[in-house]
Amino acid sequence: MAARLILAATLLLSLLASFDTPRAAPTRPRAMDRLPRLVLWAWERPVDLRALSPDIGVAFLAQTVTATARAYVVSPRRQPLLVSPQTPLIAVTRIEMPGGDATAPVDDIARAIASTAGLPRVAAVQIDFDATLSQRPMYRRLLHAVRSGLPRGMPLSMTALASWCMQDNWLDDLPIDEAVPMLFRMGPAEHAGSRPRLLAPACDGAIGTSLDEPLRGSVARRRVYVFNARPWTDSTVAAARSRGTP
Repeated sequence: MAARLILAATLLLSLLASFDTPRAAPTRPRAMDRLPRLVLWAWERPVDLRALSPDIGVAFLAQTVTATARAYVVSPRRQPLLVSPQTPLIAVTRIEMPGGDATAPVDDIARAIASTAGLPRVAAVQIDFDATLSQRPMYRRLLHAVRSGLPRGMPLSMTALASWCMQDNWLDDLPIDEAVPMLFRMGPAEHAGSRPRLLAPACDGAIGTSLDEPLRGSVARRRVYVFNARPWTDSTVAAARSRGTP
């Protein structure tokens, strides 16, 4: 009888403890998690990265969209990009709005961006647009339209001015899987010392840096995108790898 009472008391204490002890919520895999932790940006120049290790990805400029309120022009990549079949690719669309217009043809531009998901071996789509404050509502509509046009499960990434991650919360409700704070070529308003505080949750998973500037910000648990103003070579790839190591 005593043994049964002891057992019952033990079970009761265990049950109470299960209510008092908070349990960690199960983590859901993010869409970007299948991509490498180090990604090289390949801009508009001939690029030969066939010797690249398969644990490094390449975010290549696929096209540039120049837009006004009345029209837009899509300029596809003109320079060769040579990569190994094992290299994960991210198709980048650069958006230019020379007049600062906030009423560009959103649906047409979104279709042009979403179409890059169909390029060979593309594993994610990224948008590079330095939107002004007045352009943010248009950019938000554009991102929603792009998301609707992408295949199910295709990750959507965007570059972000450092100030977007530090000063306000406009990124919080955007339909993106990743925002990449560009911690280089920063203006005086963004240059908050060597370690800017990236407060926006959307900016937690990635960081953008350049080989010709000091590394700003922690790379721990973040995907590191590396820009190189000069051609990619064995030595510059090695330098980029060192940037991506916590």
